Amino acid sequence: MEIEGSSPQDWTIAVDEKYSLRLFVAGASSMSVKAIKNLQVILENNLKGKYELEIIDIHQQPLLLQKEDIFAVPLLIKKYPAPIRRLVGDMSDVNKVLKGLGLN
Repeated sequence: MEIEGSSPQDWTIAVDEKYSLRLFVAGASSMSVKAIKNLQVILENNLKGKYELEIIDIHQQPLLLQKEDIFAVPLLIKKYPAPIRRLVGDMSDVNKVLKGLGLN
């Protein structure tokens, strides 16, 4: 899993703000299903009620590949709070996902 973004000092969030997340997957492949399940568990355990997750199947919305610069799937994009972060993989490494979300 790879993480792109800036430094930890930019990872603060106010209590009333919600994380805005988009998970790009490729249909119902085993990797996509695993990423969805892993991410849902991580979010419920660490951000319960403080996130909005949009799951996007690139087969159903192929135009978003170029618009969002999708280079691999599964791909999680944290749009808010800043900084924007991109995580690639099945979301099985809890520590990397938390770091990517700015929670570690």
